[in-house]
Amino acid sequence: MISRLTDWGGSLTERTRPGGTSTSKLRAWPNLHGQMPALTGVRGLAVLMVLIFHFVGTVPPTTTVERAVVSVTNYGSYGVELFFILSGFLITGILYDTHNHPHYFRNFYMRRSLRIFPLYYGVLALVFFVAPLIGALHGPTLDYLVERQGWAWLYAVNIYIARQGDWSFSYLDHFWSLSIEEHFYFFWPLVVFLLARRPRTLVAASLTIAMGALLARFVGSLIGMNWWTTYTLTPFRMDGLALGAFLAVAARQPGGLERLVRALPWVVTAAGGLLASTYVWAHFTSDAGGALILPVRAALILILLACLLMWALIAPERSISSRFFCCRTMAWLGTYSYGLYVYHHFISYYLTSNHIDQKLGDWLGSHSAAVALQATSGMAASMAIAYLSYEYFERRFLGLKRFFETTERLEPTLPAPAPAVVPVSGS
Repeated sequence: MISRLTDWGGSLTERTRPGGTSTSKLRAWPNLHGQMPALTGVRGLAVLMVLIFHFVGTVPPTTTVERAVVSVTNYGSYGVELFFILSGFLITGILYDTHNHPHYFRNFYMRRSLRIFPLYYGVLALVFFVAPLIGALHGPTLDYLVERQGWAWLYAVNIYIARQGDWSFSYLDHFWSLSIEEHFYFFWPLVVFLLARRPRTLVAASLTIAMGALLARFVGSLIGMNWWTTYTLTPFRMDGLALGAFLAVAARQPGGLERLVRALPWVVTAAGGLLASTYVWAHFTSDAGGALILPVRAALILILLACLLMWALIAPERSISSRFFCCRTMAWLGTYSYGLYVYHHFISYYLTSNHIDQKLGDWLGSHSAAVALQATSGMAASMAIAYLSYEYFERRFLGLKRFFETTERLEPTLPAPAPAVVPVSGS
């Protein structure tokens, strides 16, 4: 009979009791204080979900099969929720592990700035300074963006969208989520710094913020608040980030990871059952019931995504899920996920707003084939641009992060693509 022995340096060993035989080795408990390759795969899954949503789920369907595909791929929008949970988990872990290190605030903000600002502001410079110089790009869409560029420079695209009550920032609509993450980075380091010596209080604060955001969205939906307000404004979207923060702090407490792992199947069963019941409920209620059902459904999916993150961390090494998250494809997508997220929407928005699928469909004689070709080529172009941007632009700034490290490198950001199976070791 195999029993697991854990140590908090990140290893998991096995022993064989008398009369028992050893079986296949399991993945080590993750080293929460170092790089976690499986989470690069989770990041890859998140960006893949977003890509599928924007390249397939936003294309108007023309057949029954296409409507079914669109209804499924629309769930790719939850890739943003997975990004939020992952960011909350990773950033809070970094902050918690370094709260008593010298230059805590300087190191965090400089490292975040070097990772985020060059690409973000570089793209804005291209859109607002270079694009207007190219005659072929002139038009009302670009003029509209240029006139309102201040919202983008100040990480306030989400606020503008909420004010307008529509996806009103065209090629830069997707920057709403980057705005929320930047707002989180702005205040969360101070919260962790103040509460890190009282981890129970920090855990409680994280849960309170998560529940508060969920409740605010729920109440806002019931009272008829603008959907874009509850979907894009930061106070309403802190649940994923705070839930990830809760997991990061809880897992770092003595016995915390084991407790989370023991609770995992119960939480998945309960949330999954409740989620299934929302579809049954929706079938037997009027459309007005959506104001109640949709926020509940979104909250349950968020909980299941948090469980997915935990499972990716602790799944047995040779399990299907472990192989999936640690395979080269997911590692590659995770490595270049930031650039993929930033660049892909320029392509997907152009394709959908100009109805390229219909023109391709007339040429190919099949709208479904046109959507498949459009999605495949659009994703491939996004990946190529993201790769070139990372390797020949972003890396120059990432190299400067070494000047703002603690004595031990703690931040698990953008490792090189992992091998197909990650060996059992602290990463």
